[in-house]
Amino acid sequence: MSATRTDDGRRAATVARTTSETDIAIEVDLDGTGRVEVSTGIPFFDHMLAQLGRHGGMDLVLRATGDLDIDAHHTVEDVGIALGEVFRAAVGDKAGVRRFASNRVPLDEALIDVALDLSGRPYLHYEVTFPGQKILGDPPFDPQLVEEFWRAFVTASAITLHVTSVRGVNTHHLIEATFKGVARSLRDAVTVEGGGVPSTKGVL
Repeated sequence: MSATRTDDGRRAATVARTTSETDIAIEVDLDGTGRVEVSTGIPFFDHMLAQLGRHGGMDLVLRATGDLDIDAHHTVEDVGIALGEVFRAAVGDKAGVRRFASNRVPLDEALIDVALDLSGRPYLHYEVTFPGQKILGDPPFDPQLVEEFWRAFVTASAITLHVTSVRGVNTHHLIEATFKGVARSLRDAVTVEGGGVPSTKGVL
């Protein structure tokens, strides 16, 4: 698998990833309008990915099929890997980007704190606990998979991401606030506001 950046000057890329467990194709345009078309076979996960595209201000077209008869884990993790690859390709050399971003996002009683750095160094700190119940649906969604998704994403995209729950008791609200918080922070971090790479090393 290798993501391919468009050659028309846009910060956009595509990726296709096929294994014995999943088949995934993704298109991303970081400077889009939040247009989202997502299908993974996991309704709740589709809803979360839609939040990522819409609140991230990016166009996101994502199609994934996986061995859901076994478990949703392979599909969720592999989508994270592929999405990280395509994001990294789309952002390119990061010239002029803001690089750092942080947001606190509420959803009713839930409040999530997000901070990230387009550092080139993959790291995830994930501190979110859930009451324990799965999200109902067909198939149901295990909240533990959220951490697996973000770990796969940050490893493939080479970003530093900290996600911390400030408060909250509703599993759906906590997860959705997390996706919205990361989306908004990615949107801020990739904003172009300068001319050079924002690092004393000259490369990220």
